[in-house]
This record gives sequence, C-alpha cells and structure tokens, in this order.
Amino acid sequence: MQRKCIFLDRDGVLNRERGDYTYTLEDFEVLPGVPEALALLKQNGYLLIVVTNQGGIAKGLYTKADVMACHRKLQESCGHLIDAIYYAPSHPRYSESLSRKPDSLMLERAIARYSIDPDQSWMVGDSHRDLEAAEKVGIRSIIVGDKYAAESYTWQVKDLLEAVELILGEC
Repeated sequence: MQRKCIFLDRDGVLNRERGDYTYTLEDFEVLPGVPEALALLKQNGYLLIVVTNQGGIAKGLYTKADVMACHRKLQESCGHLIDAIYYAPSHPRYSESLSRKPDSLMLERAIARYSIDPDQSWMVGDSHRDLEAAEKVGIRSIIVGDKYAAESYTWQVKDLLEAVELILGEC
C-alpha cells in the first residue's frame, strides 16, 4: 500500500530563513506554528519528510555534525514527528549532485524507501527550486513566504500552518 507524504523544505518553511546559512543552534529558530502544523499533518496520516540543500558543507562553512545538531533541535522542538530528513551536502561550485534541489534524487529516494504515492503527496517549499524538484516527481507543491510576488504561484500562502489548512481542505 502506498502512503501519502508531505515533503518539507527546511530553511524558510520549518525554521527562520536568515538569508545566510543556518547551522548553529543559536541561529536555528523553529518558526511559530510549525509544531502544530506538523501535528495536524500526522493526525491526518501523512508521512513528514524534510528535504534540504546544505551546500555550506561542500563550501567548508560548517560540518555534517552541525547539520545533525540542528536536525536534532528541530525534532525535539516538533515532538519527533518528522519521519525522515534528507539533506544534500553538495554545492554546484564544489561538487555536482542530483540530490541537490532543483534535482529530485532526495525525493526519489524517499518515494522508493517509504512507498510514497506522489498523487497523494505535497511539497512545501519557499523557493523555485523546491517546486521544480517536486514537479520532476509528479508531486503538487505549495510555496510559503513572501519571496515572490503575490499570485506568482497557484498555491502560495503565508506559512506552513496556512499550507496545512490548504492541503487538508483539498483532500
């Protein structure tokens, strides 16, 4: 039996986007409403999988251990509701990778591993590349935040909680 899933970008969706790399625990701030939004999705039977580019690793700005510490903080802040976290440590100037969004290998791996049905799944991101990765695997997507002009996308909302309301209203 295939499962339904919400794929989540990290920076700008789950934690505050700083405009720079977020890799210290002091700078890693889970956004308001995120734990509640994730709990609603779990109550409605969704797998929750984070897919995040972490190019600062390839650039030597921070380590995998720094990323893992931030992910532990995320899980602790959200009641350990996230089923899996995939991250792409590469950066185009240093190392090519099909995992890095806008490519879709992180999503493809999760779809195969967790027997996910793309038709019942969504991607919630805050950038074009998040939505491009979702499109490559046939998953609907929602963009959150105010990076892009209003009505640039069919599904464009303020934050994750509003995205969850939209997802649950569509199903």
